[in-house]
Amino acid sequence: MRIAVISALVAVCALIGGIWYATMPADTAGDKYAQCRSTQVAGGVEQIGGPFTLVNSEGQTVTDQDVITQPSLIYFGYTFCPDVCPLDNVRNAEAIDILTEQGKSVTPIFISVDPERDTPEVVGDFAYNMHEDMIGLTGSEEQVRAASQAYRTYYRRQPSDDEYYLVDHSTFSYLVMPEDGFVEFFRRDLSAEAVAERASCFLEVG
Repeated sequence: MRIAVISALVAVCALIGGIWYATMPADTAGDKYAQCRSTQVAGGVEQIGGPFTLVNSEGQTVTDQDVITQPSLIYFGYTFCPDVCPLDNVRNAEAIDILTEQGKSVTPIFISVDPERDTPEVVGDFAYNMHEDMIGLTGSEEQVRAASQAYRTYYRRQPSDDEYYLVDHSTFSYLVMPEDGFVEFFRRDLSAEAVAERASCFLEVG
């Protein structure tokens, strides 16, 4: 009972934290993307994102500079996710295709928060099934945790001895530019068309 209460409180705190950094006012002075922003981050966008070291589907260790070579849409999830992750990544893939039709190139990236089960091969297959250009990344517990902390994401494995355990996690998608880093996040209730439309502004300015 106590564990359940604590878990509920953690989930509520995570939700409140997400809303807090999504709604706090931000200083847009000198922000070249100010006209494009529909969300704000407490303390400024520089609070989100940064360097990471992970492992790609070939088992190679890669850094953010190796992976983010063009505008990218990043999502943190896990391949055993029963519903949210597949739906969110399909939405992102559709948004990428819409942008491609407009002549705008964006790389979809999936970062696993379940490195115990998500081997390079597993995460690679998942990513490819979502979109042929999607990059799947995993890593050690430490590498995944560091990447998650950089993007201020939340994840927590639910207590279970079963191999089919679930992982609670946040569900934002992050638009990242090679030169400017993180510029915007998208909530999961947005349609593919809405994501593409909002991302398009950043791509035209950047």
